[in-house]
Amino acid sequence: MKINYFEVLRNNIKKYRTYKGYTQEKLSLECNISADYISEIERGKKSPSLKRLFIIANALNVPVNKFFEN
Repeated sequence: MKINYFEVLRNNIKKYRTYKGYTQEKLSLECNISADYISEIERGKKSPSLKRLFIIANALNVPVNKFFEN
């Protein structure tokens, strides 16, 4: 079975955000990215650029590769 890494990515961003105790609003403030954009990423409506992916990972204190672990 093929792994949908976009789904894995969005689920892991949400997982690590909630583990950190951040709302989408709090994460958006930490990243200087709109809360709507964070929501769209988590719902699979948008895919973050590599730069934004690193910004989000840094804000959550998570290595980027963790976002792709199934």
